[in-house]
Amino acid sequence: MKALLKSILLAIFFLGLWSCATPPGGGPLADIPGPHEEQQMEMGKKDIPQEKIVVHTGLDVLEKMGFEPLLGKKVGVVTNHTAVNKKGVHLVDLLHANSDITIKAIFAPEHGFRGKEQGGDAIPGGVDSNTGAPIYSLYGEHREPNPEMLEGIEVLIFDIQDVGTRFYTYISTMGYVLEAGSKFNIPVMILDRPNPIGRRINGNVLDDGFESFVGRYKIPIRYGLSVGELARMIVGEKMLSGLDSLELHVVECEGWTGELYWSQTDLTWIPPSPNMRNTNETLTYPGLCLLEGVRINEGRGTEFPFEYVGTPYMDGKLLGRELLATGLEGFNAEPVSYTPVDMPGVAMNPLFEGEVVNGVKIVVTDPDKYKAVDFLIHLLVITKKNYPQEFGWRSSRGPDRLWGGSGLREMVDAGKSAEEIIASYQNELLAFEAIQSKYLIY
Repeated sequence: MKALLKSILLAIFFLGLWSCATPPGGGPLADIPGPHEEQQMEMGKKDIPQEKIVVHTGLDVLEKMGFEPLLGKKVGVVTNHTAVNKKGVHLVDLLHANSDITIKAIFAPEHGFRGKEQGGDAIPGGVDSNTGAPIYSLYGEHREPNPEMLEGIEVLIFDIQDVGTRFYTYISTMGYVLEAGSKFNIPVMILDRPNPIGRRINGNVLDDGFESFVGRYKIPIRYGLSVGELARMIVGEKMLSGLDSLELHVVECEGWTGELYWSQTDLTWIPPSPNMRNTNETLTYPGLCLLEGVRINEGRGTEFPFEYVGTPYMDGKLLGRELLATGLEGFNAEPVSYTPVDMPGVAMNPLFEGEVVNGVKIVVTDPDKYKAVDFLIHLLVITKKNYPQEFGWRSSRGPDRLWGGSGLREMVDAGKSAEEIIASYQNELLAFEAIQSKYLIY
């Protein structure tokens, strides 16, 4: 009996020594190979950091060239606060530092030269304190540079970060600049920048007769081109008249491929407008901006514009469940309650201001799968089904201008299913894709 007890005590002693000598996660066991990285990723046990792709914008490339094409020139610069190089230095300041380049004028789009004005507000002119150059607004009384503004200018330079969505007005301003260049025989140079939401297309193509400042071209809502590619398409497809004599130059990006999303690059995101604060919002914006024509708050008046959606009468949990049950992919819908407030310079008089709003926060989990416009259509159909008395349009003009036609409003009012509405623009997308492919640079 004593011998047996002694054997048991010895076994316990050596077991204790072994366990103490082998700390958790260390020692020989840690060296035994586990599942392959691919398997570990699938099992959710290992998140391998993705290496950022080094990208140089058109401005970076032009700077590496020593601004050679502009030496000895008098230039006009169409730009805002987003036109910075990799070190964060602004295009205007870089040009001003070169004694062989003269800045004759600066032209500001919506939100102004410094990008701090609320959308829809007329932008005042002025003088740039750094360079002494006059600043002319192209958002307000004048949308196209006139002869007085262009006096003495030998090259027009366009450098503004876009978000790849038809109704974002910077590409409309670009069209007016192309027209002015052609009309007054001034070459136009586009300093290209990546489309932050990549190459994929989604949504309807603008209908004839619905052209406006939030839709000048027959392109889908999400059109999958950089501004340089789009400029070439506008000229090549004669989307604007009178551009036959235009001398257009595109300084191309380096390192960016059209399939890359902004988050995959080493570039720093600078909000191009007050309510475009992060790259999740760039992905949701092509759909949720259309809520500006609907009696549903699109997150304006909060810190999450184009991420929050809701109304006082909604059930956020129910909405989230129904959105996730649509079969759409690439997003999560988190129930939220919030109160839109007046935010001077950012969101004045937001819908349902001061009221408790219930809804969801949209987070894009897979940008390759998320289709913002299709999502918006399901959101509208679900809301109308659940709240037929409360659902409605802020006006007929609003949704029609943003949609670029009356079809969306009419189909929703007629009780069409989301699948029927989405099917209505698939042939348009196929036709556009064939045109798009002719102008791809990257």
